[in-house]
Amino acid sequence: MKIVIIGGVAGGATAAARLRRLNEEAEIIIFERSGYVSYANCGLPYYIGGEIQDKEELTLQTPESFWRRFKIDVRTYHEVTKINPETKTVSVHNIKTNESFEESYDKLILSPGANPVKPNFSAMDSDKVFTLRTVEDTFRIREFIDRNNPKTAVVIGGGFIGLEMAENLKSRGIDVTILQKNHQLLNVIDQDMASFIHSKFRSEGVNLLFGVNVNDIKLEENKPVIYADCMEPIVADMVIVSIGVVPENSLAKDAGLALGMKGAISVNERMQTSNEDIYAVGDAVEIKHYITNEKAVIALAGPANKQGRIAADNICGIDSKYNGSQGSSVIKLFDMTAASTGINEAQAKMAGINYEKVILSPLSHAGYYPGAKVLTLKVLYEKETLKILGAQGIGYEGVDKRIDVLATAIYAGLTADKIKDLDLAYAPPYSSAKDPVNMAGFIIDNIENGIVKHFYYEDLPELTNRDDVILLDTRTEYEFSRGAAEGFINIPLDDLRDRFDELDKTKPVYVMCQSGLRSYLATRILNQNGFDSYNFAGGYRLYSSIHYDRLASSNSFACGMEK
Repeated sequence: MKIVIIGGVAGGATAAARLRRLNEEAEIIIFERSGYVSYANCGLPYYIGGEIQDKEELTLQTPESFWRRFKIDVRTYHEVTKINPETKTVSVHNIKTNESFEESYDKLILSPGANPVKPNFSAMDSDKVFTLRTVEDTFRIREFIDRNNPKTAVVIGGGFIGLEMAENLKSRGIDVTILQKNHQLLNVIDQDMASFIHSKFRSEGVNLLFGVNVNDIKLEENKPVIYADCMEPIVADMVIVSIGVVPENSLAKDAGLALGMKGAISVNERMQTSNEDIYAVGDAVEIKHYITNEKAVIALAGPANKQGRIAADNICGIDSKYNGSQGSSVIKLFDMTAASTGINEAQAKMAGINYEKVILSPLSHAGYYPGAKVLTLKVLYEKETLKILGAQGIGYEGVDKRIDVLATAIYAGLTADKIKDLDLAYAPPYSSAKDPVNMAGFIIDNIENGIVKHFYYEDLPELTNRDDVILLDTRTEYEFSRGAAEGFINIPLDDLRDRFDELDKTKPVYVMCQSGLRSYLATRILNQNGFDSYNFAGGYRLYSSIHYDRLASSNSFACGMEK
């Protein structure tokens, strides 16, 4: 059997290695148009920033190492220009020698990846305007910085690559501005959680501008100049364009293979295309979202690796299926970590799901052990079924651990209330006896049993304009004096039972504290003494993050603050 693989990196290289492990006799050829077949795609920004010093560390396998270990024929600088399904051949162009030839196959695997979106800007091809997708892109950016010592950079786009590039450019001493078209960075998480990211980037000296619709980049006096609506042109020494990727589908389209959403290659659960002898994996394919069961395109390394393995299994006669992706992701943002799995609120609303959410701000490990830091955790679940829909975490340590636990719970089909029962490892340096994931489960269990009712930041504008409610802050007088939400009165938790006479039992009481714990205790006291009360999810810590982010962002919107 002869298998040809188009493209390496995560999906193609994984498929090749798995094929060899399953079939020692198969002839396996990888055609890769770049000079690198298997490299650490997610590590590229960190070489630019200097966190990874040796560029050789980016290369996971070379053509020589593939041949020595796996007897796989890897041909870099070879671009497949056409797939011929009728004759089961591919047309190949050797970029170095300029020669072309035909190669036959029994089975074909497409792993072409995705291409960065490149708008038709006037200076898009300038040596001062970059996109980042390949090792070659990385070397160009690093060499430009080393050679020219730029003082200013503009990053267009606030997704994963844009934020990682902003961090690493800043670490090189460059003054960085991020231009983002919508109202937040990192849109895989919700706006309330993104407020912590905005605050972190501002504190690190990164300039944020939202609502920016870039119209053009021109080269003027040998410098890129960015033109956008509602703002003066911005002059920079270099520009990173990071506004997304599109599936590389040209070969599949020309071969008549079925395409799906965003032009991605349509595959079944065995990673087969509409041609039974052609498989496709990675960023170029349309898959099923594990939560919504809707079609999705998710460009992440984890799914690509799994898909490569599954394609290889099926070619070798093993019945292996891809069940979909939850889109689990994590990102380092200076010394902060942001992670998510499943869907967020915006996606839940688009899918028409009736959901509930909990937000909590526990410590990363036992408070009495030195170094504990607050993390913020948000869990979404379906009201009727208690199915966990997604989770998001922001903090400084232990965020990835909690999101991984919740990602596992989602895949295992645990209902939201059952995460309170998870038996998770505990020692003071690592967690608390009640892990943050357990705490989220306790809160959900309390909500579902009617023990507590929550309210959220988005409820405050309406509540502060009502005379028939009481807004109560149960922090200490000192905490309250340092900042409080509009319209709230202060009765510290420990004084509450002695000051019931200051509250009107005919009015519902909406309670806030620093993290949500003392306000929860206050609601239990109030409810058992004839009051109707609600707990503010996430506490004043979340409130202040969102509130001050909106104040800062109101001056950062190119065309005025969005409502």
